[in-house]
Amino acid sequence: MSVLASQTNNQVQEARQWVEPLLNEVSKVVVGQNKLVQRLLTGLLCNGHVLLEGVPGLAKTLTVRTLASSIRTGFQRIQFTPDLLPADIIGTLIYNPRDGEFTTKLGPIFSNLIHADEINRAPAKVQSALLEAMQERQVTISDTTYPLPDPFLVLATQNPIEQEGTYQLPEAQLDRFMLKVNVGYPTREEERQILDAMATSAPQTGVQAIVSAEEIIHARSVVNSIYVDDRVKDYIVNIVWATRDPAAYKLKLDGMIRYGASPRATIFLTLAAKAQAFIAGRGYVTPQDVKSIGLDVLRHRVGVSYEAEAESVTSEMVVEQIFAGLSVP
Repeated sequence: MSVLASQTNNQVQEARQWVEPLLNEVSKVVVGQNKLVQRLLTGLLCNGHVLLEGVPGLAKTLTVRTLASSIRTGFQRIQFTPDLLPADIIGTLIYNPRDGEFTTKLGPIFSNLIHADEINRAPAKVQSALLEAMQERQVTISDTTYPLPDPFLVLATQNPIEQEGTYQLPEAQLDRFMLKVNVGYPTREEERQILDAMATSAPQTGVQAIVSAEEIIHARSVVNSIYVDDRVKDYIVNIVWATRDPAAYKLKLDGMIRYGASPRATIFLTLAAKAQAFIAGRGYVTPQDVKSIGLDVLRHRVGVSYEAEAESVTSEMVVEQIFAGLSVP
């Protein structure tokens, strides 16, 4: 096993040579928000979609746009509005009266990185149009199915405080997001740096493209080969099962959980932990990798009961209690 681990470490070191240059390039424009950038990178390495939630002005859109500019790949920004239609995203058939035939016009979703800005401002029918694209990486228009390019990643943003003119995302769509990241305020020191860098009316300088789509796809294959010990696998399964049956793990969460995480959470938690190991330059997963990313994987997959809501208990608090109550291998 030690020889295999050594080989995996070498593969990781070779495949991640673009990680630090990419982070440095993004940091030229985005001050602070290191966790946000790493979570976007995790989604990129795991082929998993990311939902960013935070109040306006926290550089969510700027970070997504800057990261996209650092990658030599396609990028499309879609502004979600209440009057948006599914055809505005996936495409539609256009009738040509001259020859009496229909031609297909593909929508903006046919790109590599999709920035779904203010995703919760679009109605349910538009959200449903994204389900096939996010899960199967394909789109069906009329009776024809079109594959989406690889890599394909939806990076969505939403505002948690403004409710007027917004629609709650359905659970089926939330579950398709690998990570839900809560974007917080910068530190005082970071905000001082933001003032020095951004308090100008001059246009911001761009960033250079650091990595290609082919290098990202190769990095994904290396991430898949990262070693996960059986005890860490059992730890991951215990975490997910504790969201469904906390009493079996002697956790005092009676009546707090309405529904637990699905098996998709088990898969995503394992992949995300592997990506954390890859970013850190290791060929194996530690329990700390699981704990560091676990809240972002689970916070939108655990539904709290009405009793918990009445006591101001959130899904994040439930997940934190689970991590605190389970023994670490």
